[in-house]
Amino acid sequence: MTDPKEHLIDWLRNAYAMEKQAESMLKAQASRLEHYPMLKGRIEQHLDETLSQQKLLEGCLDRLGSGPSTIKDLTARISAMGQAVGGMMVSDEVVKGGMAGYVFEHFEIASYTALIAAAKSVGDTETQRCCETILPQEVEMARWLLEHMPEVVTAYLERSAAGEEAKR
Repeated sequence: MTDPKEHLIDWLRNAYAMEKQAESMLKAQASRLEHYPMLKGRIEQHLDETLSQQKLLEGCLDRLGSGPSTIKDLTARISAMGQAVGGMMVSDEVVKGGMAGYVFEHFEIASYTALIAAAKSVGDTETQRCCETILPQEVEMARWLLEHMPEVVTAYLERSAAGEEAKR
């Protein structure tokens, strides 16, 4: 039988690795965007939020006598690197990047929703509070991406039709 607190710690380590992956993906995406300043600005804002989220998760893990998983962190970074390289190879990088970001935000939303329930179940109010702080940021980023997707797609199509560089 596994102690529920062990699951919570494992899931916190997963969330930390997820945020490291998000950091890598957001940095790569922001560095490559040239023609979409509003999207770049929002990605940079979310990168700052992501770095703060990592600190909150580290604090939770430290308080629980644990720390980030080196293997999970490395795996997440390799995955993010693969996504960044893959994005460079497509002609519609900005559109595919926006869609991938939207999907990733929903994965984060599900992860923090589960963490809140787990923390509540084991009586870890501090971890619950931290995850409740992070969750709205992920919801807001997903909402922003969905709301602005038509605008990004339209700008991409207009640039492409005019023979301008549009992919990023």
